Amino acid sequence: MSALLRTPLRDFHAARGGRLVDFAGWEMPVQYRSILEEHKVVRRAAGLFDVSHMGEVDVRGPDAGRFLSRLVTNDLSKMYPGRVVYSPMCQPDGGVVDDLLVYQRADDDYFLCINAGNIAKDLAWIAQQAAGFDVTITDRSDDYALLAVQGPKAAEIVQSLTGAKLDRVKYYHFVEGTVAGVQCIISRTGYTGEDGFELYHPAGDAVALAEALLAAGAPHGLELAGLGARDSLRLEAGYPLYGHELTETISPLAAGLGWTVKLAKPDGFIGAEALAAEKAAATSPQVVFFRTGDRRIVRAETPVLGPDGTVVGKVLSGTLSPVLNEAIGSALVDRPAAGGPLNVDIRGTLIALQTVKPPFVTLPGR
Repeated sequence: MSALLRTPLRDFHAARGGRLVDFAGWEMPVQYRSILEEHKVVRRAAGLFDVSHMGEVDVRGPDAGRFLSRLVTNDLSKMYPGRVVYSPMCQPDGGVVDDLLVYQRADDDYFLCINAGNIAKDLAWIAQQAAGFDVTITDRSDDYALLAVQGPKAAEIVQSLTGAKLDRVKYYHFVEGTVAGVQCIISRTGYTGEDGFELYHPAGDAVALAEALLAAGAPHGLELAGLGARDSLRLEAGYPLYGHELTETISPLAAGLGWTVKLAKPDGFIGAEALAAEKAAATSPQVVFFRTGDRRIVRAETPVLGPDGTVVGKVLSGTLSPVLNEAIGSALVDRPAAGGPLNVDIRGTLIALQTVKPPFVTLPGR
């Protein structure tokens, strides 16, 4: 474990009973009490997550907006200070380098949040693509810690510690201010499908902020939650996870993220030609989400079978939904098979996959 990277809250987690595991090279808490209970408390009240392993990047300069528009698939032309946009970032062949959040602080000042396991790869890619643009790329990953408060009580809890008017901060928007005296980027975003805030703040203030949030949230039912619950929550919400539903060989179109691919952008973007061809051909395998009516978890890489027993795809993610009390997941399947009967074989038992359009559970309106 000594070779693993650590967030500023590593000892905080250990002292509170967090079970620490290797996650993308980081020593992170997978759970405290149980994944099942932590999942339920986020849906019922609120959970506090340490996601300080995520990467942060400043993109600044006269060409910052034009460069980022070229870099990502989504449309940034309607961004303004205080706005956040989710987007994949693609290779020329349409495969995904990463999916990320783009924050605009000013016309020439942007901030990216990237996935922990991709930090070095992303930075090299972004720097390579920046050639010819008047921009400065700065890795800020070591400077920031990131705490997420997620759940129906999240806004009330965070509001009790800040003078910022959180009712004015819309979904996928942010403000800058203090929370419990700690300077933060207060972002109304998250990865659970619930309302909540992600708080970017100086790494040295992480323990003080976490303790303040726990104390303020205790009367509202706030509990610490680990990455196990974060994964089951995101799958219930139907959110992709890089390395599973999005990869260098699974495009945003295949993943069902066509709404993030703006092929009509005037200046184009990296991967636009390949994605346009993929869309026109309509032959690529598709990511589908499924439920089973059975509690047995369908693990990633399990072959997916068509009605005649032939392999037509593979499972990408699988878990037990604590809300539905049944196994749910995602799979990449051949396009002709996507609409037909699908099955998996679990230790000799054939289980039908019932394809559904996520989310799997009712989530707060946006």
